[in-house]
Amino acid sequence: MIYSITLNPSLDYVVGLPKLALGRVNRLESAHKLPGGKGINVSRILEQLGISSTALGFAGGFTGQFLKQRLTALHLQTAFTPIADDTRINVKLKAAEETELNAAGPTISPAEITAFKHTLTKALKPGDVVVMAGSLPNGLPTTFYHDLIPLIHAAHAEFVIDTTGQALLDTLPEHPYVVKPNHHELAELFGDAEYPSLAATAAAGRRLLGLGAQHVLVSMAGKGALLITPDAAYHGFVQPGSVQNSVGAGDSMLAGFTGTYQQTHDALAAFKVALACGSATAFSLDLADKAMIDQVFATITITQL
Repeated sequence: MIYSITLNPSLDYVVGLPKLALGRVNRLESAHKLPGGKGINVSRILEQLGISSTALGFAGGFTGQFLKQRLTALHLQTAFTPIADDTRINVKLKAAEETELNAAGPTISPAEITAFKHTLTKALKPGDVVVMAGSLPNGLPTTFYHDLIPLIHAAHAEFVIDTTGQALLDTLPEHPYVVKPNHHELAELFGDAEYPSLAATAAAGRRLLGLGAQHVLVSMAGKGALLITPDAAYHGFVQPGSVQNSVGAGDSMLAGFTGTYQQTHDALAAFKVALACGSATAFSLDLADKAMIDQVFATITITQL
């Protein structure tokens, strides 16, 4: 089983209009209420791939109840820890430019933290994978994700953590299943300037393997992505399309790799699905569906460096 953890999920209110006029009454052309959160995005993409997962996290109030109902309607399994505060509402405004108004979220009590950890440890079995992604709500220490790793390893399960900077480096000795910096974040990790070539980028990614990562994905926007394993490095590219969505592509890529690799233990096959999922979401108004993932998958080109 794959468990996605979204500690600070949201009800995303996505509204659209041609142009935002500040200080004026604006009439919306569209409005949608969607479940939000990076871990939830991972579970949604896994469902499109036909891979089972369970979404964990904190949910409370009428917004938390609505969030769980929407996830159930999307055929996702959930086991959220109830909290006293309300789950947050984020506003995503799509006009001439995209604007996001993200709330801080609820405050989590010590008792709620204990209940969440009990839910996680009770569920985990050997071979499971835990994907930890997204911001932390109030009441949790900045080390909370890292503090969960010993609980995961005690169950002989694997973990994936979507983070950057020193927080990413701190997890590497614990051997994450996969890490996914983009090429800018990779350069910043080692205090480097932008890498001049794919070979130089792959060499930097290989340093992450040396520090403990099991697999490294490096996303490079319009230049595709790299997969670096202990045995080889690959450059993947998809046929260019019209970018519709800047939210969730990285989560989709992570879901495609994690879910496929857990099933096949074939890193190259997982990389292809990861590329398809990430690009398909970028080419969609919301997260990608199976039809778009399959369409993009057919255009993938892979070259071994």
